[in-house]
Amino acid sequence: MAIDAETLRQVTTRFEVLAPHLNERQRRLALAAEARLFGHGGVRAVARAVGVSETTVRAGVFELERGDDPLPVGRVRRPGGGRKSLTEHDPKLLPALLALVEPDERGDPTSPLRWTTKSLRHLADELTRQGYPISAPTVGRLLHRNGFSLQANAKTLEGDQHPDRDAQFNYVNEQVREHQQSGEPVISVDAKKKEQLGLLPSGGREWRPHGEPVKVVDHSFFTGPNVEQALPYGVYDLTRDTGWVNVGVDHDTAAFAVASIRRWWQARGHLDYQQATRLLITADAGGSNCYRFRLWKAELATLAAETGLTITVCHFPPGTSKWNKIEHRLFSHITMNWRGRPLTSHEIVVQTIAATTTRTGLRVDASLDPGDYPLGITITAAQLQALPITAHAWHGAWNYTITPPIPGSVPPPTTDSTTALQKRAQNLHRLADPRLTGMTRDELDQLAGELAADQAAQTEKRCYQQRGGPRRKSPGAGAAMLLTAADRVLVTVIYLRQICSQKVLAELLAINPTSIGNAIADTRTLLEQRKHIIGPTRLRCNSASQLSDFLDGSTRPAPAVLLPDLLTDPRLTGMSRQQLSDLLDQIRLPHDAQVEHRRYHRRGRHPLPGTRGGIFKQKLTDPERVLAAILYHRQACTRQALADLFQVSPRTIGNILIDIRPLLDQAGYQPTSATIRYRSAAALREAIGNDTPT
Repeated sequence: MAIDAETLRQVTTRFEVLAPHLNERQRRLALAAEARLFGHGGVRAVARAVGVSETTVRAGVFELERGDDPLPVGRVRRPGGGRKSLTEHDPKLLPALLALVEPDERGDPTSPLRWTTKSLRHLADELTRQGYPISAPTVGRLLHRNGFSLQANAKTLEGDQHPDRDAQFNYVNEQVREHQQSGEPVISVDAKKKEQLGLLPSGGREWRPHGEPVKVVDHSFFTGPNVEQALPYGVYDLTRDTGWVNVGVDHDTAAFAVASIRRWWQARGHLDYQQATRLLITADAGGSNCYRFRLWKAELATLAAETGLTITVCHFPPGTSKWNKIEHRLFSHITMNWRGRPLTSHEIVVQTIAATTTRTGLRVDASLDPGDYPLGITITAAQLQALPITAHAWHGAWNYTITPPIPGSVPPPTTDSTTALQKRAQNLHRLADPRLTGMTRDELDQLAGELAADQAAQTEKRCYQQRGGPRRKSPGAGAAMLLTAADRVLVTVIYLRQICSQKVLAELLAINPTSIGNAIADTRTLLEQRKHIIGPTRLRCNSASQLSDFLDGSTRPAPAVLLPDLLTDPRLTGMSRQQLSDLLDQIRLPHDAQVEHRRYHRRGRHPLPGTRGGIFKQKLTDPERVLAAILYHRQACTRQALADLFQVSPRTIGNILIDIRPLLDQAGYQPTSATIRYRSAAALREAIGNDTPT
């Protein structure tokens, strides 16, 4: 039957109106119903009139003829319809994807994705490289389907915890509760992060006119040669919810920390607690208020003497500073208050801190502390013992009480920086005595002047390596060195002459032994480069008091027998000193080759150009190592006696014996047994030293 054009036009019009409102299946069934009404040729006629494929219309006719049940609401196709998913086509795809994002395995060790960000695009590229073509959106759908999502780091791990961590928290809480119930002040103290001043980028955002942000420098790590810094040290009153911040300009030392507490007490504490007799300080275990610092305790003793308060200090266990109340009750609000605002001056820092408030009633006062707090102030062990400190029964290192001195008693040792510097300068002048240095003061000054340029270059090189680039401050703008260049030469000469140990020098000059050791190591290298030989003397001082007495002329230590003169005695070595010298010359080259061979295997390569075998020397020189091996193999003394004589461990002596014995065998040395075996260093010194000429 022929289908007239008017009928087909009506079909076209109907579907132009209905098509936007029909889904895929509804449109197909509607076209099939029209085609069945036309009879033979209806499929082709409807398809051409509407502009669809005859296959689509024919598929709808077959569905109507089969009498399929209607689909559930919301479905267009029956379950299983459409293209199969990639995981069904390739079951290995999903395990390969999960292996890349597995948190424990961290991916294939040979895959370049192991060390890159695991973004969807990177994951898709890596799967494609492994033979699983896939797009980034598909990777995202598979990850979400398998329980993955974008996750940030969660700061929940605290590292190794001290076994008494929780018990110390309970103890601190008990101390706080007891002081608060008695009406005594309880404060939490800590130093905030050091801030550089200038037009530097600051985290956070602040409301400003559109398109007018505050312009700051793009590299905050370099602000010029004379950059100023602000060091906020906070004191938070746990009872009154008030804060005091002392903004320093020099160094964050223990003296600065206690000075901040002193300024809080003078400005606020004595007004808020007029009847106070005690003060409880809670602090973390590190920083300028570290429980190990002697200066911190000495300064607190001075504060207790000034205020008449009994000061109790409770430190939080190491690694738990975030539990300190001041961190989240004061410092966090200060940080939020100056967000998005460059700190260009100390006045802005002080005013911004003082303007910090909270809805719960926090009030903060701030002041600028222009005082100097130099580094290098040392409290000796004797001065620490003199302090009125009482350790608590529970963890006395973390919990202790400092009482004010009783009227009429000896006051605690002063820690005034000016006095300490003056006393150090006096002792350095005394150490330049020709009896100690072996040269006149003019000769010592001439040696210091000769090494001054090399010392400056050495210091500049070390600072360059430490900071990783050129200097950021002009010369002299940083902290002053504990020892001048001439002082470093002086202490090195004293040490190389073996008059006293580094520990004695550190105690006499009130400087950390590490600083003394570094100064000697640096200067010793320069002396060797210039072929200056500083020989030992027989004068020995075993304590700072003994050295001071000698310089005062009150006593003179007995001359010590030099160790080489003592141990090269023919009665111990079984040969004359000339024979021993010839044996040492014969062994020197094989021993140097042995040492270099061992160092090569340790470093795994040849030494870099310009290196000189390190700064710190061996504990024993090469002749001393050979001498120790000879004495041991002759059974002249025990291994422990040798360790005591050379002031090393028995294990070091054992390693020396392992290294030197093959060299002695190669040189044809045949040891003969000694007539006497000394089992202690004292017995050997007493027997041989008394007969050794001085």
